Amino acid sequence: MRSTSVATALAVVFSSAALSVVAAGTASAAGTTVTNIGGFVVDGPLQRVFVGDAANGRILASDYNGTLVDSNAGLGSVSDLALSDDGSTLYAALPNTHQILALDPATLDVKTTYSIPTDTGPRHLAFTGGKAWFSYGDQWDGDIGSIDPSVDPASGTDPVAMAQFPTEGTSVGLWGQALLDTDPNRPGVLAVGQTGISTDSMAVLDVSDGAPKATAWYFGDYTLNNGIGDIDLVPGADQVLINGTDRDAWADGKFSKAGSYPGAWGADIAPNGLVAQFNAGKVAVYRPDTTTPLRTYSAGSTDYAAGNLRWAPDSSRIFALVPNGGTFTLKALTQPTLNVPTLTVNAPSSAPRAKKLTVTGKLSATVPLPAGARLSVTRTDLESPSGKALAAVTVRADGTYSFADTPPAGGTVTYKVTYAGDAGHTTATASDKVAVSRAGTSLSLNNNGKLYNYGTDVKFTAHLGTTYKNRTVKIYADPFGGDKGNKLIKSGKVDSHGNIAAWVDMTRDTAVSAVFDGDARYAPKTAKATAYARVKISTSLSKYYKTAKIGSTSYRWFHKNTGPVFNTAMTYYPGREHRLDLEIYYQGKWYQTDSEYFRLGTNGKTAVQFDAPGESGIRARMRSVYVNGSSGDTVNSTTYGAWNYLYFSN
Repeated sequence: MRSTSVATALAVVFSSAALSVVAAGTASAAGTTVTNIGGFVVDGPLQRVFVGDAANGRILASDYNGTLVDSNAGLGSVSDLALSDDGSTLYAALPNTHQILALDPATLDVKTTYSIPTDTGPRHLAFTGGKAWFSYGDQWDGDIGSIDPSVDPASGTDPVAMAQFPTEGTSVGLWGQALLDTDPNRPGVLAVGQTGISTDSMAVLDVSDGAPKATAWYFGDYTLNNGIGDIDLVPGADQVLINGTDRDAWADGKFSKAGSYPGAWGADIAPNGLVAQFNAGKVAVYRPDTTTPLRTYSAGSTDYAAGNLRWAPDSSRIFALVPNGGTFTLKALTQPTLNVPTLTVNAPSSAPRAKKLTVTGKLSATVPLPAGARLSVTRTDLESPSGKALAAVTVRADGTYSFADTPPAGGTVTYKVTYAGDAGHTTATASDKVAVSRAGTSLSLNNNGKLYNYGTDVKFTAHLGTTYKNRTVKIYADPFGGDKGNKLIKSGKVDSHGNIAAWVDMTRDTAVSAVFDGDARYAPKTAKATAYARVKISTSLSKYYKTAKIGSTSYRWFHKNTGPVFNTAMTYYPGREHRLDLEIYYQGKWYQTDSEYFRLGTNGKTAVQFDAPGESGIRARMRSVYVNGSSGDTVNSTTYGAWNYLYFSN
């Protein structure tokens, strides 16, 4: 299994970041986090993804969908992980306790614990040539060691060997804790990349016979690279990939530049040679020795790169740790070998119904598409809300295409074009909308502007003109005032005369609307009418001693020293007031002497006491009035109560 040990190097960059392994499917699998990445490997036969928790001492196991399936906690620290070539053992480096654990990948149970005689490591791991290799040491003093799992410690032979980096032919050796990488297709080859200083020393070692020998060595002088944060063996070539960008070839014991990919922060290489780079906000896949991405994935926030990448051993998917709101989420990126085409659709913004229109577009890709690619077309409209398949379209040699159509229905018409994909490309879908014209129809509603007494039941009749198929009209009533909303009071088909009616209890001014939603050939239509309602008013006088007529008018008679009480009952509304008008009769005419507003009680009533005039022979009249706006609200129309006549005698 591949084991590019970039995780801890990146943990330095993302020291404050957290990794969240998404565990879809069960509540217990959600929200698992680590503060630093401590290794990241993929087991093909088990289809498991293992992630180490550098700070919290855990190893997390997820399936190929990213669902957490197992964990082992309480390990103290984890800095890197590696799988044996046969997949039977998962190795974990514990730098704080200076141990390497051998675990069963299927259960995460510890099989063997190896003590490493150093106080600086182990740090990075890789497995090849039948041994687990590890780096240790500190700045200016690094080395590698190995574990031979075939050696039984009980035999008296120590399976752990230290100081395994060959110094002969490598100048001064390692100056830091080195990154390690292996390739299952090249057993016995170990790539070593020095970390901890800005120089970029690196080596390729032959460890096939158990005793490491330097195949190639480069003493960092900044001519090839500038600091190593990631190193990968390139399948099928004597090359290493540094920091996901620079390819350096080795021959005759030396390294030289062999090319590069666009700049990146790191990478992993699939067994088939595909390179998956991670960079700010994206993961890009390249074919070997190319500079145009085969496929690009979004990888979360542009402020951070993906925490790490690993290919599945069968190259079927990439596992990426991507930013997710302050944590990192394990995502499976599928179909990495398929290029993503770009598909455009351009339809007219508007068009007349039943007239031919033309839709154009283009299908393009960074990887050439097969000749004669075919596109499926679907038209969605009011007649075919679920979509109607149109004739397929063939793409021209330059990627363009066009087709004609005559939309039978008006309204919004959507043309959806789909490329089904091929052996080298994913599917692609695009759409565009056309506003197709519709004929107008007539719709009317009676009673607009009419005024009614409080509580009158009024019949509102809507009349619909010619339409295509839809003969349904909806009638809504919206009483004035913020406490009542617009309400559907009738919905149905008009009669043979095109009419439909609904009744409204006129207790308030009311906006009534009739709505025709339109159909495939006629546009929607709305008719509105506003009808008005008076309030209910009743008034009375008290403290009078008799009722008698003066002329033809009936008066309430009061003693000149008695103050009358005027009682009002009016339809209640919060904050409502009524106006009292007082007029005096003098020399054959009525003269207004007072007009004042009084707040209604919550029961809709008031009683107003007037002072006694102390003089006889006075004729007066009083009434209550609701004034739209001035009475504190606007939900009814101005309403005048009846006059009440008073006469003061001795």
